[in-house]
Amino acid sequence: MSSFGVRGMSQPLGIRICCCRICTCINFGFVLSRAGLLKLMQLGLAMLCEGLLIRYGVPYADSIGQALTSFLATTGHCFATNGILLMCYCFSEKSYGLIRQSLFETLFNALASCMYFSSSSYMGFACVIWLHPQFLVRPGFWAYPAMTACYYMGYAAGLLHAIDAFLAFKQFRGMR
Repeated sequence: MSSFGVRGMSQPLGIRICCCRICTCINFGFVLSRAGLLKLMQLGLAMLCEGLLIRYGVPYADSIGQALTSFLATTGHCFATNGILLMCYCFSEKSYGLIRQSLFETLFNALASCMYFSSSSYMGFACVIWLHPQFLVRPGFWAYPAMTACYYMGYAAGLLHAIDAFLAFKQFRGMR
């Protein structure tokens, strides 16, 4: 019986080619599960935010200030932790059963959600106060739209982490 407890997760590991399976060390069933898709979306949003912050935010760090540092720290830490968890879950079904039902997943996702919401709010404030006036007077000033997109994606990432925290808490309590 699969410890994932999710429909479709107890399928054979790896990729089927003709009459054999390759890459049997990878559990693709997790990636296609609800928790796996949440992790992939969280990683994708963190990667997009990090890219926008580095490409468009860092050159204007003096204007944005600590909002940039806060958002960079949030996306960097959440990306790294989610990446490690995703790799553990993809390569070890036992890891998923042990880590997911522990308090770590619940606390990590709850904290990540709070961090995303607070750093997105701070970035939104910095965008309106410092970047928007420059956007109105400087042609080709792409920092404002990029940072605006970044903090909107930060709110979305915070929401995804809140949902993941709720699901992890249900699993921690044994409610599935």
